[in-house]
Amino acid sequence: MENLAVINKINAGILFAIGYNDFKLSEMVKVGEKKLIGEVIKIYSDYSVVQVFEDVTGLKIGDKIYPTGELLSLELGPGIIGNIFDGIQRPLVFLEKQSGYFLSSGICASNLDQEKLWATKIIVHKGDFVKPGDIVTEIKETDLITHKIMVKDGIHGKIIKVVEDGNYNIKTVLAVVEDENKNQFEIKMTQAWPIRIPRYIKNKKSVSRPLITGQRIIDTFFPIAKGGIAAIPGGFGTGKTMMQHQLAKWSDADIIVYVGCGERGNEMTQVLEDFSKLKDPKSGAYLMQRTVLIANTSNMPVAAREASIYTGITIAEYYRDMGYHVAMMADSTSRWAEALRELSGRLEEMPAEEGFPAYLASKLAGFYERAGYVENLNGTEGSVSIIGAVSPQGGDLSEPVTQNTKRFVRCFWALDKNLAYARHFPAINWMTSYTEYLDDLSDWYNENVGVDFLKNRNEMIKILNQESELMEIVKLIGSDVLPENQKLILEIAKVIRLGFVQQNAYHDFDTYVPFKKQMKMMEVILYLYDKSKSLVELGIPMRVLIESGIYEKIISMKYEVGNDDLDKLKNYLADIDSFYEKYKRA
Repeated sequence: MENLAVINKINAGILFAIGYNDFKLSEMVKVGEKKLIGEVIKIYSDYSVVQVFEDVTGLKIGDKIYPTGELLSLELGPGIIGNIFDGIQRPLVFLEKQSGYFLSSGICASNLDQEKLWATKIIVHKGDFVKPGDIVTEIKETDLITHKIMVKDGIHGKIIKVVEDGNYNIKTVLAVVEDENKNQFEIKMTQAWPIRIPRYIKNKKSVSRPLITGQRIIDTFFPIAKGGIAAIPGGFGTGKTMMQHQLAKWSDADIIVYVGCGERGNEMTQVLEDFSKLKDPKSGAYLMQRTVLIANTSNMPVAAREASIYTGITIAEYYRDMGYHVAMMADSTSRWAEALRELSGRLEEMPAEEGFPAYLASKLAGFYERAGYVENLNGTEGSVSIIGAVSPQGGDLSEPVTQNTKRFVRCFWALDKNLAYARHFPAINWMTSYTEYLDDLSDWYNENVGVDFLKNRNEMIKILNQESELMEIVKLIGSDVLPENQKLILEIAKVIRLGFVQQNAYHDFDTYVPFKKQMKMMEVILYLYDKSKSLVELGIPMRVLIESGIYEKIISMKYEVGNDDLDKLKNYLADIDSFYEKYKRA
């Protein structure tokens, strides 16, 4: 090939190329003798700037840069679910067989298995008219997921040829479409999509259904809707990754896309090992049969870390277009923002606050806006929910990534180091966290959980807020001087904190709690509060009531009552009645 671009300047993973003026912005290129994968990120009249997604050791001035004419894109098709990819969708399990545990520069492989045969069910016929997004075939990708092959963008017309049901690989032409101009287009199992362009939808809908997680402090106090956005900020050791693991394991999303962006390799190893062993609570199948892992660990090139977020969200949108509800876990967006900062520094751009680029906010907005509950082009409904961890240095929630994230998310689960150090998990601080989805979900709660659910939730939040105010007094003068009704607030708040908010991820009953049990547990705690308040008004001192042991007993109910044995909670109501009658008579 003549007139190739050549490297004129190298700044780590950033290259400056001269001698070729026909690059497109975001075009994928191959660099040097090893054909390293890169992307054109800036174009000037006399040179272009390329970021490389692999180790650039060994590159030199004058090395050639080969254009591909294609935007940096993913190969979307069957074989994604259950796989683990790097930040630009290279299959790590397959690459390990070629290069061992450490990836070699320039190593390449097909993103998806080209030879595997898939049992294919054709659902269109010769003569049918199709348009972008229409479903042509269905493939059983895993026991949990039926993969739907859709007509890709730019193709519409009449089907003039279609194969019969059978076993085919992804290279097989399944159908041929002819448009009104007699142009013919082949439909295969795969399609390419640029990672930086959101996939097209028919309509964005309002959110109205919760993403059920089984975590009481989330489902009851600070819920997220399907198609919603949540952030989990917290310092080192506060449980961000563990929180995302719990959400990935137990949320009722159909598909999980877990992006390890700049995190430690052992964390991704733990995810892979856990999900390979754990079973989906709804179906009993292994979790990896509905999970995609994107691993871009801290020792991988920062350019690929920056791309990994877009790789994950593009895969999530692809399955959303089939009518699935997808939850994307981004762990963590702070490491992604740090990659932006490092690349911006190499480009010699003017830094903004704390060295982050001035476009940090717009990048975050563009990413989070790809979430949503939508009507797809084919008439199905699907959603992408984004849950992004934020890792502020020193746990400082006033730093730029956290503050800019708060501008775009509607659910904020602030992790507290004091709670974490006290072994209170999830370490979500109920005073600084918030959700804006309660009004959107109120009808769903009334129809599916109970009309008193939100009233009870608000009452418990009120008690916790009152406890926080009273603790300021207690720190100064102690609790003994408080009136009995305020002592009761402190005791009931303790029951709420330890018996409801705190949850044990390693306990068979407590790791996942369905909505019905959460509702019943709230009713028991608030019933105890009402009866205790009546006794206090009769003049019974709190010291005597505490000695009865009823409060400790209610705290322990989360471990004593199984998720399928909620009738046992009636025994606790009976115990509260006995407690009330005993002290009322006294």
